[in-house]
Amino acid sequence: MAKSKGNRVQVILECTEMKNSGLPGESRYVTTKNRKNTPGRLELMKYNPLLKKMTLHKEIK
Repeated sequence: MAKSKGNRVQVILECTEMKNSGLPGESRYVTTKNRKNTPGRLELMKYNPLLKKMTLHKEIK
């Protein structure tokens, strides 16, 4: 019988400032989260290399 991976799932985080600015390019990060502990969408401050600053990244589906 195959063992399941549990509650951890991969999620994609996308920069909100880059998305709203209309500039070309995108900043995305791939990370994992525990579905049981964090049922809502994940929001983290991550570095955007195109804007050269820390920006808010939100989980997308």
